[in-house]
Amino acid sequence: MPLFLLVRHGENDYVKKGRLAGRLSGVHLNKKGIAQAQALAERLHGAPVKAIYSSPLERTMETAAPIAQVLGLEIIDSPGLIEADYGEWQDQSLKSLRRLKLWKTVQNAPSIMQFPGGESFAQTQMRITSELVELTRLHDQKDMLVCVSHADPIKLAVAYFIGLPIDMFQRISVSPGSITALFLGDSGGQLLALNIESRFEIPKS
Repeated sequence: MPLFLLVRHGENDYVKKGRLAGRLSGVHLNKKGIAQAQALAERLHGAPVKAIYSSPLERTMETAAPIAQVLGLEIIDSPGLIEADYGEWQDQSLKSLRRLKLWKTVQNAPSIMQFPGGESFAQTQMRITSELVELTRLHDQKDMLVCVSHADPIKLAVAYFIGLPIDMFQRISVSPGSITALFLGDSGGQLLALNIESRFEIPKS
């Protein structure tokens, strides 16, 4: 089944300032994020990527754009890759959120966390894993696919496919502008690379 290159979007000012952007519209890559997206495109140049899927938010589409350009591919809008719905926590500073009692649940027992007015982590995990499984049905087993998404969805997908309990998914780190390589086969998932920002060698065609 396909090899997924799970790309986290580049930096934006919400990441830089420690705010939770969630699904807000109008959140664009900043100067560093644009450079990260270009670096990703340069690294993936010549890779035998068959398709590029992206969360529909601006910061992910802007990260996917230079990759699509160098590979000569169209970006396919994939709502299943969208950021978690943080509900009332959206647009809040992480500093203020850390003062809330629910913050301990987010960090220590995410399996029972429901964001006020938003998704649970379990719902986010089910959404993105279902999306990736569906994509395996659309592609040949040797295809390489780029999926541009967000930190929590990528971490939750990795945790699911390697059999890591959801309560431990926060131990996974996925940085802006990074690549995580995940192979999905008939016997389950195999994590080939995690959170690689600069040294991961992509196979060339």
